[in-house]
Amino acid sequence: MTVTNLKPNMEHWQERVDLAAAFRWTVRLDMHEAVANHFSLAINEDGTRFLMNPNQMHFTRIRASDLIEVDANDPATLEGPDAPDPTAWGLHGGLHRHCRHARCAMHVHSIHATVLASLADSRLPPIDQNCATFYNRHVVDEGYGGLAFEDEGERCARLLSDPKHKVLIMGNHGVMVIGDTVADTFNRLYYFERAAETYIRALQTGRPLRVLSDAVAEKTARELEDYPDQAERHMAELKAILDSEGSDYAC
Repeated sequence: MTVTNLKPNMEHWQERVDLAAAFRWTVRLDMHEAVANHFSLAINEDGTRFLMNPNQMHFTRIRASDLIEVDANDPATLEGPDAPDPTAWGLHGGLHRHCRHARCAMHVHSIHATVLASLADSRLPPIDQNCATFYNRHVVDEGYGGLAFEDEGERCARLLSDPKHKVLIMGNHGVMVIGDTVADTFNRLYYFERAAETYIRALQTGRPLRVLSDAVAEKTARELEDYPDQAERHMAELKAILDSEGSDYAC
C-alpha cells in the first residue's frame, strides 16, 4: 500500500518522498555515516532554495515531512530552530549558489568512494562498464582544507562549474554527486560506489588492469547517459519495496 499522499498540503511533496526514500536506501547500502552527511534538492528556479535533511538526524528515521527548507542566500538560516548542520550549509549552500545545474546533490563518505578519494591518484579509470559511466564526467579535488564550512564549501562548488562533471571526488574526504532529480542523482551515487568498489578490488589483486580505450569509454558513457528511464525505474522500485514493507518514509 502506498502512503505517498498523507501530507497533501505540504509543498513539493513528491520531491520530499523521493528524497526520503533515497536516505532510507543509502542506509541499506551502508553508505551513510552516523548522523553526518547530507542530501539537498533545489525547489526554485535558480536553485538557491532547497530541501535537505535536518541537522544530525539519522538517515534511517528521515521522513518526507522532516525535510527542512533552506535559503542559500540567507545566513540567518543558521539561527533558526531547524538550522542545518554548519558543514551542510557550507557545502550545499555554496553548491546551490554557484551551480544552478546542480538541482540535487548527495554527499557521503561511502567506503569505496572514500578509499578512492584517499589515493594519491583519485581518478577512476574505465576498467568496466560501471567505471566507464564516469569517464570524463568526474573531477578530483586535490585541495582538501578541513571541514566543509562556508569557505571550503564555496571552493568545492567551483570545481563542479562544468555541467558535464556530475561527480566530485573530494580528496581525503568523500564524494559529492549531483544530478537533475533525486532519482537521477541517487542512481548516479549508487553506480559510482559500485564502480569505485570494482576498481579498488581490482587494485587489490595486484594484477595489470584492462583499461578501455578513450573512444570506447566515451561511447559507453554517452550510451548510458541516453539509456531510457533507468534512474526513474530504479527509484520507483525502491519506493515500491519500502511501501510493501510498511515504511513510514513517505509520512
